[in-house]
Amino acid sequence: MLDIAEELNRWVEQGRDFAVATVVAVGGSAPRQPGAALAVDAEGSAIGSVSGGCVEGAVYELCRQALEDGETVLERFGYSDEDAFAVGLTCGGVIDILVTPVRADGPARPVVGAALAAAAHGEAAAVARIVEGPARLRGRALLVRPDGSCEGGFGGHPELDRTVAAEAGAFLDAGRTGTLEIGEQGSRCGAPLTVLVESSVPAPRMIVFGAIDFASALVRVGKFLGYHVTVCDARPVFATRTRFPEADEIVVEWPHTYLERTETDGRTVLCVLTHDAKFDVPLLKLALRLPVAYVGAMGSRRTHLERNERLREVGVTELELARLRSPIGLDLGARTPEETALSIGAEIVANRRGGSGISLTGAHTPIHRDPASCPAASIGSVA
Repeated sequence: MLDIAEELNRWVEQGRDFAVATVVAVGGSAPRQPGAALAVDAEGSAIGSVSGGCVEGAVYELCRQALEDGETVLERFGYSDEDAFAVGLTCGGVIDILVTPVRADGPARPVVGAALAAAAHGEAAAVARIVEGPARLRGRALLVRPDGSCEGGFGGHPELDRTVAAEAGAFLDAGRTGTLEIGEQGSRCGAPLTVLVESSVPAPRMIVFGAIDFASALVRVGKFLGYHVTVCDARPVFATRTRFPEADEIVVEWPHTYLERTETDGRTVLCVLTHDAKFDVPLLKLALRLPVAYVGAMGSRRTHLERNERLREVGVTELELARLRSPIGLDLGARTPEETALSIGAEIVANRRGGSGISLTGAHTPIHRDPASCPAASIGSVA
């Protein structure tokens, strides 16, 4: 649901009633991950997607029905071998969909509205909803913020709200979306409840060092992939808004000085396109010691070898050098700035999702990977 927060927040501000269908769990080759959502308002307008097209029509009707009767429902869709025209996932797999009405008179409206507003404004928040459990607990929601403050609840045992809040806080810290099972009284025993926790965290950062033509193309790719993109260069004549209109931030400063003072985390990607030893060496010495998701540097293979020697001379270890993606990008045969930016973006996605980077044709690797199997640094908001 939070992956379409900007549009849904507008619906809330306009006072529209709507129902939202959210992917709760997936199995096999399902195309969308938990948290993906489709919403339908009282006029029949729809936004979002839960399956890439396979079951959208059926889910649309479930949303319309939920708006009419006010009931929260859980529905499973899977592949049907017997009837090619049955409602199912033509690509295989199974998805569980939670459909929740968000009406002006419903218990979830204030909490869902607050969660959507937070996500739409780039604030971190997690919202929890009951997927399976007693009917009296369904249709309610609990919002948890990074400082531990909460809104809403399930109207049941107080310990249930406290336990869910604690678990949702852990999901939020990791930027995860998924389900958990707890007892109806909030303990680990008794009749289990299945709870969906959706996390929304600020966009991950991409910092591009070097205000060159390749950087301009990479900024566009970074924005397309959902990153908050910063361009940094020590030369004011090149680091301008005119050259990088789509960048979120442009910084005129020595790259390593800026990196020393700016905030990074386990989702941050650093792309070093400066291609100049006086910038590269102090910058990479610092970058390779930060707990970021990705560090890549542009240059030929000869440049790469020479740069590695300079880095060794200033104390960079072999273990630290092993983190460096250089020459940067995947082998696509790229020539133009746009093609090169695409190869860099593809390597970042492969690193984030645990992909091999090889062609899917003739390969036996899974197309969709379980996010839980990827490195912790690659876990992000479900969009």
